[in-house]
Amino acid sequence: MCCQETGFSTYCSACGLQITSTGPTSIEKASGETVKLECQFTLAADDSGPLDIEWSLQPSDNQKEEKVVIVYSGDRAFEHYYDPLKGRVHFNSPDPKNGDASMNIMGLKATDTGTYQCKVKKVPGISSRKFLLTVMVRPSKPRCYADGQTQVGKDMVLRCSSVEGTKPLQYVWERTTGNKLLPPQAVLDPVEGTMSLRNATEAASGTYRCLAKNRIGTEECTVMVNVTQPPNTAGIIAAAVICVLLLLILIALIIFCCCRNRQKKKYEKEIAYEIREDVPPPKSRVSTARSFTSVGSQRSSLGSMSPSNLHEYTKPQYDKIPNDEYERPPSHAPIPPPSRMAGPNLSRMGAIPVMVPAQNRDGSIV
Repeated sequence: MCCQETGFSTYCSACGLQITSTGPTSIEKASGETVKLECQFTLAADDSGPLDIEWSLQPSDNQKEEKVVIVYSGDRAFEHYYDPLKGRVHFNSPDPKNGDASMNIMGLKATDTGTYQCKVKKVPGISSRKFLLTVMVRPSKPRCYADGQTQVGKDMVLRCSSVEGTKPLQYVWERTTGNKLLPPQAVLDPVEGTMSLRNATEAASGTYRCLAKNRIGTEECTVMVNVTQPPNTAGIIAAAVICVLLLLILIALIIFCCCRNRQKKKYEKEIAYEIREDVPPPKSRVSTARSFTSVGSQRSSLGSMSPSNLHEYTKPQYDKIPNDEYERPPSHAPIPPPSRMAGPNLSRMGAIPVMVPAQNRDGSIV
């Protein structure tokens, strides 16, 4: 048997069985696409044994075992050997024994990347061919944003980043407004996806677009930049100081008004208290009545005196009557009517007993 191996293909011409596919053995595809791994073969008259076709995934580490992906044996296809590819892999021909052992993989994923081997056996012949499949993921839609202060004289950075995408990724910045030229001070990093602007000016304002690229696709995003003048910090500080001063003046005015009102109320209370102290307390009604009774009794006694009894009344008797009661006008101090009181009672009340001569009905003295 004479076998010759070239690259990923092995030919055993002495046995008669040969894999005739001559297409590329290194294939790059995008995720989600379908790939066909070519594996056509021819048989010789000496190949009389049963036909067996086996596709396997070769391990990247020599210490690991290969994984069988799909098998054709006994005129029957078995396509459910490898769970990660279950339902996504099948033979290209419904009857591979006719010379087409090619395999199709649908809905490619990044995890499908690896080395696949097609092995065809028909006793006594055997032949195989290997393929290096690389599944590439196109860039996901990138995110664009401005990092830093977008003010005149400040430094800022425009950033662009894709979460997914097979390396290497390349980022390209473009300006879509104005003269469509990037600012002269812009510094680009195509690997990190940044565009740095130092000492920015108002001329750098505009809309920018970022393109994320790899070998199988491109995605983009845009960001709007508006470079403005920095705020007037001196004016802000002055306004803040003025507001604080006005607030302090308002507080002081409120405190002054409260103190003034409190002092005014205190002064009114003191004036009212002094006025109440100047008013004399009212005299007792009992003492006044007694004075009036005493004075009335004495007057009655004087009125009933005869000339012969005047020598018994002396001046000191009048001095015993209080001045204020004696000087009061008769209209304010009414004289009570004379009453018949016993001598001891009159003496107890301070009156002077006077002998009144008896009279007849016609007024003559007895």
